[in-house]
Amino acid sequence: MSTSSDYTPPKVWIWNKESGGKFANINRPVAGPTHGRELPVGRHPLQLYSLATPNGVKATVMLEELLALGHAGAEYDAWPININEGDQFGSGFVAINPNSKIPALMDRSGPTPIRIFESGSILMYLAEKFGAFLPTQQPQRAECLSWLFWQMGSAPFLGGGFGHFYAYAPTKMEYPIDRYAMEVKRQLDVLDRHLAHHRYLAGDDYTIADIATWPWYGALVRGLLYDAGEFLQVQEYQHVVRWAGEIAKRPAARRGRMVNRLWGEESEQLYERHGAGDFETRTQDKLAAE
Repeated sequence: MSTSSDYTPPKVWIWNKESGGKFANINRPVAGPTHGRELPVGRHPLQLYSLATPNGVKATVMLEELLALGHAGAEYDAWPININEGDQFGSGFVAINPNSKIPALMDRSGPTPIRIFESGSILMYLAEKFGAFLPTQQPQRAECLSWLFWQMGSAPFLGGGFGHFYAYAPTKMEYPIDRYAMEVKRQLDVLDRHLAHHRYLAGDDYTIADIATWPWYGALVRGLLYDAGEFLQVQEYQHVVRWAGEIAKRPAARRGRMVNRLWGEESEQLYERHGAGDFETRTQDKLAAE
């Protein structure tokens, strides 16, 4: 892999070597399954296949928030998909999400199972299914959806852009790090200016716009993403810090961050989730005792 400033792209790009970096062993230019693997199915109608990355946390926070509101139908089983090991390319997972990205959800509550993939789609589906966290009246609904899609369009610059070149690329390169650091700080400024005059993204009420945005930008300003807080001087964005801290105090948000987490402090991990009691008698403890 060349890092020279005089690199000239070939006329036709050919995949003939690994790209390098943390995820080189799973990156490839084609879709579809690489191996046969059926997915487990638990006892609840909602079956989540995910990992506690920011996109995965969106789904589990949403489900925990729905349960906290008393929506018993939001009970779910959460199964880990280890993207570092290529679980997302198993045939069962690809059947739910042909894009091979977490999270993916199956709703088996009706006569025909429904698959839902892409994190924003999962949030909208659950919000509409249970009538929660998505305003029904305008202009609040439009504001909520605008910020939801802002997050969906902006976060790739934070994750695949800044996060990749700052934290995961095999070599540190000034241009891409500077380019994406500039964009991430601009995005933080967008949020900060808005949150200076609003409690939550869509106004006074907590919505799926917050649930989508908090796992990315909330984690960033709380020093939980890419170890980049000092580099980006995230404390400058005091209104984002205030908003992120307020959501972090919500019990459902704390539970949602634990589900399918395979790293970090053991007290913050919940390998699988099959019921509310798993947070008290954590699943990984049960497995270790077997």
